[in-house]
Amino acid sequence: MSRLVTLLGAECTGKSTLAPALARHFNAGLVTEYLREWCAAHGRTPQQHEQAHIAAEQAARIEAAAKQHELVICDTTPLITALCSQHYFNDDALLDGALAFQRRCHLTLLCAPDLPWEADGFLRDGPEVRARFDARLRSALTAHGLPWLDIHGVAQAERLAQAVRAVDALRARSG
Repeated sequence: MSRLVTLLGAECTGKSTLAPALARHFNAGLVTEYLREWCAAHGRTPQQHEQAHIAAEQAARIEAAAKQHELVICDTTPLITALCSQHYFNDDALLDGALAFQRRCHLTLLCAPDLPWEADGFLRDGPEVRARFDARLRSALTAHGLPWLDIHGVAQAERLAQAVRAVDALRARSG
């Protein structure tokens, strides 16, 4: 049975740097953030009616990787898309499905917004929005009883070490 380790967080919290490093460390499957690929292909951020496709594709890619790898590192899940739909469009339609998907994940690593904020074009709103989205994410996880482990610190090596310890603990519990 495949174990899913998900990295969640607001924009510019180091998920896309940490995920491949963690996958390399454990020789695990890696599912990158589909939203980045989508935005690059379309040259813009998605509109409200495109959110469901992005969430579904992220989930489908995770499911496909889970069939091929014992351990899968996921750079985000449909939960982030659902919360973005709430944030940008005041739309809760994706939330229930995203929460159900998140409950199937074995470990959630929540990347703290303590890294320096960097603009990257159309995907970044700024440090104030990042802080508000982080609060929304933490609130949603708490409200729905979804456990997580904080990953924090400005040094990538420190963040990777925290994540490795968490995955090692998961593997020890799982036998």
